[in-house]
Amino acid sequence: MTIKIGILGYGNLGRGIECAVNAASDMELVAVFTRRNPESVKTVSGVKVEALSALESYKGKIDVLMLAGGSATDLPSQTPEYAKYFNVIDSFDTHAKIPEHFANVDANAKAHGTLALISAGWDPGMFSLNRLYANAILPNGKDYTFWGKGVSQGHSDAIRRIKGVKDARQYTIPVQKALDAVRAGENPELSTRDKHIRDCYVVLEEGADPKFVEEQIKTMPNYFADYDTTVHFISEDELLKNHSGLPHGGMVIRSGKTGVNSEHKHIIEYRLVLDSNPEFTGAVLTCYARAICRLAKEGNTGCRTVFDIAPAYLSPLSSEQLRATML
Repeated sequence: MTIKIGILGYGNLGRGIECAVNAASDMELVAVFTRRNPESVKTVSGVKVEALSALESYKGKIDVLMLAGGSATDLPSQTPEYAKYFNVIDSFDTHAKIPEHFANVDANAKAHGTLALISAGWDPGMFSLNRLYANAILPNGKDYTFWGKGVSQGHSDAIRRIKGVKDARQYTIPVQKALDAVRAGENPELSTRDKHIRDCYVVLEEGADPKFVEEQIKTMPNYFADYDTTVHFISEDELLKNHSGLPHGGMVIRSGKTGVNSEHKHIIEYRLVLDSNPEFTGAVLTCYARAICRLAKEGNTGCRTVFDIAPAYLSPLSSEQLRATML
């Protein structure tokens, strides 16, 4: 069975998804949908580009619609809306708003007989799974998550939505002192501000007020308000020369103890080092799209997260092949 995929949005993540879908032997990319003029969008693979207004006409022609928009303003409305017509998957990453987003998507998917998966990627997503596994294994312990050093797509997108911003990159950087203490099993008490700093490189539109933009960034809830944030205003040429890549990564660490008197310390660490954040995120979304298609064909509806998906659904291999080669 060939899984037919549509992609809504064609920025960095959309291109990353396209790359992953085209590398999957059991998938076919049907079309990319855009709010821009379709004639102005050229895909890497040459797949056709359609206007957003044409999307609903593809109902029944797409097994899973993969949403490549941003979490700040796109996905909160797009995912529940298109769950009315398609099985959908997104990478919504505003952690504090995931329960609200889940409820909105779940209501529409159940009402229209579709299946959705939200907040797939590496965090939330792969990191979420590793937090769950480590908590279950070491209930007597503490969790620590560090991101970076790398470019956060969601945070960069949030900056670009500010009036007066032409382009931006935001780097998330772990505080090394805090990371060293966790790896040493010291179980430190760390605030949000203790664990990371945020470094922003911003290109302004002509005539924009830098003081206004800096204030909007530093006070943005859920993104920057709880961190030590530095804003650098640079030229477009400098951004393209020094900040055109999209690396990222990070660590999920569980520090725990076992034994009659909790005398034995254990550290579980899951680490990612990514050359391309959007390509890796696109790869995660693509394997979960496979799972959503399979589960939908079994009659499942409503919304899911990565916690609800059995690992075997992610792989193109059969259960027999998985037991023989990976177990």
